[in-house]
Amino acid sequence: MIKKILDKFYLDKTFLKFAIVGVVNTLFGMAIMFAFYNLLGLNYWISSASNYIFGSILSYFLNKYFTFGNKNRSIKIVIKFIINISVCYLVAYGIAQPLISFAMSGFDEKIQDNVAMLVGMGLFVILNYFGQRFFAFKEENVDTEDNG
Repeated sequence: MIKKILDKFYLDKTFLKFAIVGVVNTLFGMAIMFAFYNLLGLNYWISSASNYIFGSILSYFLNKYFTFGNKNRSIKIVIKFIINISVCYLVAYGIAQPLISFAMSGFDEKIQDNVAMLVGMGLFVILNYFGQRFFAFKEENVDTEDNG
């Protein structure tokens, strides 16, 4: 029973595709985030948000078509995707920064922020997978009976 549940939700073709897209998207987003923070000197929130603004555009198209095979062309899907990304981002990074600041209080703020961004990314990936699969790109059940 547990294996069936794990197979259905975690170890299936969709999860593998999501992971492949995630690696590409993570490398792309990390380059943006850490360059903005460490090279351009932008703050934690601007740097991490930039990762998700640019990364989300790439993620939307790759996950919509490649991962979840969603063919719907509706503004509703775009809005659900934006809501999902926004909620996942705020929750993940909102948890990561105070948690790491507390856990690493003796370290330099720049080190704390870099670690918090890494932790935030990990939390985001987990939340985002479930949000995209079961909310943003979830196929709507269409009643095929003729009720007419």
